[in-house]
Amino acid sequence: MEDLNDSRAGMDEGLISLLPEGLSNVGAAQGRTRLGTLMTLRWLAVAGQTFAVLFVYFGLEFELPLAMCLAVIAASAWLNVFLSFAAVGPQLLRGWEAAMQLAFDVLQLALLISLTGGLSNPFLLFLIAPVTVAASSLRGRYTAMISVFAIALAGLMPFFAYDLPWQGDTALTLPPLFEGGHFAALCIGIIFFALSAQRVNEDEAKMVRALDAAAVVMSREQRLSALGAMSAMTAHELGTPLATIHLVSKELQTMLPDDSPHFEDATLLAEQAERCRDILQRLGRAREADDMVHARMPMSALVEEAAAPHKGLGVAVRVTYEAMEDGEAKVPIIRRSPEVLHALGAFIENAVSFADSEVRVSANWTQHQFIVTIRDDGPGFASEVMPKLGEPYVSQRGEAHLGGGDMGLGFFIAKTLIERTGGRIATRNRAAPRHGAIVQAVWPRTELQPLDNTENNLS
Repeated sequence: MEDLNDSRAGMDEGLISLLPEGLSNVGAAQGRTRLGTLMTLRWLAVAGQTFAVLFVYFGLEFELPLAMCLAVIAASAWLNVFLSFAAVGPQLLRGWEAAMQLAFDVLQLALLISLTGGLSNPFLLFLIAPVTVAASSLRGRYTAMISVFAIALAGLMPFFAYDLPWQGDTALTLPPLFEGGHFAALCIGIIFFALSAQRVNEDEAKMVRALDAAAVVMSREQRLSALGAMSAMTAHELGTPLATIHLVSKELQTMLPDDSPHFEDATLLAEQAERCRDILQRLGRAREADDMVHARMPMSALVEEAAAPHKGLGVAVRVTYEAMEDGEAKVPIIRRSPEVLHALGAFIENAVSFADSEVRVSANWTQHQFIVTIRDDGPGFASEVMPKLGEPYVSQRGEAHLGGGDMGLGFFIAKTLIERTGGRIATRNRAAPRHGAIVQAVWPRTELQPLDNTENNLS
């Protein structure tokens, strides 16, 4: 067990630091969009624009350049027809390809609005739509380019736009102040929706990468557990043939005279067989907790296993356990969960990295809950990060964090694993005059107790 725990402790810090960069391709969807999505949105726009133009012309009987409007709408339809023939199967567009198509949509919509009143047209705000699509799927530089393009086209409308359609020969002329306000509203809407959608897009991409990092960590923990179970099974299966080899080699030693040229070979064979037996016995003892028969363990043993890799690193790690309130006196038996082991190990590792001299890990239980509390005597959590603690890529300890590795992702992964096992996390700083941070994990007893709970306590 010590070997595998040392491996887990040695790999955690490197894995946490490498995962965001290593999984950067997971967020490749940010900056890419599907061709089918843009084509579907464009068909919807074509249908809506056609209906609006025909309704205004025939339903409301307003005068407008119908042929030119339908020609502009047809340009979008023909683009979709061309793309449907040119594309071979579903395609994920590059950033610049999607940006070019959205820029075309902005130009087409701006021309249609210019033919129907320009800045006086109440449908001017529809220019926000392609900008929002760009912000929700493309990178910031493409969003900025499309936003500027839309604002520039709107700013040029007063110079070439047709009059607002109206009944009869009477022209409806709106005050320049109204058109200026309409233009200002468009600019504010484009900037606001672009920034909002871009921020949501970036946050979602970060969350996807962080969740995938959590999945990678959990997969590694499960592989380690499976490796331990395999080593225990291997030790059990090899025990019988190795015992036979050892017995035969001992018999050869007794049968051969001391001066026989084969006596030394028989002695060496017996010694190596004995050595193999010792190795297999250590493997079997070290990982017996991963065997299906030993899938349950005392709560204290699980916390000790999580803390073991972090002892002897210059900071004292003390583990205590006791019942609280109406909890039974005996240590309860719980399921040995790789998720809980990794999460507690990550919290303890973080506490050790910031502690001045001591980290205390206490395991407590009541009739209804299991509680693990980790305290350190370090600088504590910075006040500005406390509300965001547990979000991916958020540093935990303020200025003290500048000297060490960023465990923001590690904390997020650990919190996610605790919540996946049915628990919850609470964080706070120790009350003055003491200093340091406190991380507490709480589970309902039903979440961690074995399914076949014939024995609830351990003497």
